[in-house]
Amino acid sequence: MTTTDDSTGTIAEIDPDALMQFVFRAVGEVGATLNTALVVAGDKLGYYRDLAAHGPSTPAGLAERTGTGEPYAREWLNAQAAGGFVTYDPDTATYTLPAEHAVALTDESSPAFLPGLFQIALGTVHDTSDVIAAARDGAGVGWHEHNTDVHHGCERFFRPSYHAYLVTEWLPALTGVVDRLTSGTTVADVGCGHGASTILMAQTFPASTFVGIDYHPQSIAIARDRAEEAGVGDRVRFEVAAADKFTGRDYGLVTMFDCLHDMGDPVGAATHVREALAADGTWMVVEPLSGDHVEDNLNPVGRAYYGFSTLLCTPASLSQDVGLALGTQAGPARIRAVTTAAGFTRFDRVAQTPFHQVFEVRP
Repeated sequence: MTTTDDSTGTIAEIDPDALMQFVFRAVGEVGATLNTALVVAGDKLGYYRDLAAHGPSTPAGLAERTGTGEPYAREWLNAQAAGGFVTYDPDTATYTLPAEHAVALTDESSPAFLPGLFQIALGTVHDTSDVIAAARDGAGVGWHEHNTDVHHGCERFFRPSYHAYLVTEWLPALTGVVDRLTSGTTVADVGCGHGASTILMAQTFPASTFVGIDYHPQSIAIARDRAEEAGVGDRVRFEVAAADKFTGRDYGLVTMFDCLHDMGDPVGAATHVREALAADGTWMVVEPLSGDHVEDNLNPVGRAYYGFSTLLCTPASLSQDVGLALGTQAGPARIRAVTTAAGFTRFDRVAQTPFHQVFEVRP
């Protein structure tokens, strides 16, 4: 089989088998794209939780217990079986959610919890037309311009990791920080979103006081409510401010979780952190796991993060002043360059997980 490139006149030999392999791979990609919506649906309709609680089920049983239409339950189960999310027994015509899958799909306390990742992915894809329009002009799309599945999905994806690692591994990896938090210091949590990280630290270190900062007013409103519900309103306050304009000085600790790469002017934000930090303070930067070279990130996690970078994080940066657009897979060297440009002299990667890397930055 041959084909001609009309622009060059070049004739290329096409391997029909390789072509069809790619076509069927692409069909799998379409199925995976649709499954993002199906996972969100299964989460919101309670299908996964019901399967985890009741074991092997028929479509009729799942529909009756969840109060949904049987045709929807039937087709959803078949799609989940085709994708390997549930198993199907043709002898009993029942569907089973394996125990390991149940942890990933129903246990919000587990760092393996996945529905938040699917929710932010679905919300991100939903806004693709806005990103395409912005790309034609080299413009951006702000975080605040996205739908709420992006905001809620982001928190639901990252919160389990914070609960699993922040207090037990990440903070202890920083020099002297746990002792300082235990005895009492002030902390600025910049880019706090719905306040999951801020509230967790406040619950763990009652002698310290915390300020959660985010430029998105709707997220701050949610954070304030959640702090009151968690009983830490006496030592946590939240303010609406950009990363280079938040108030306060002499902070013993400044934290940024999964947000530095989203900023239009990360150097300006880092400079402001340097000015707000105590002389012996620490800046903890948590960023998505990545290497310094493209080839370091050509793996499933890197693929997902490059997708988010194209459709969510890079447009967010381009929507702001400077628009440096570090990208979700910026890598340690570029993050270090930001901190050095801001006047910091010490930079170390002190921890990592399958999805995160943690940097200790000091004056």
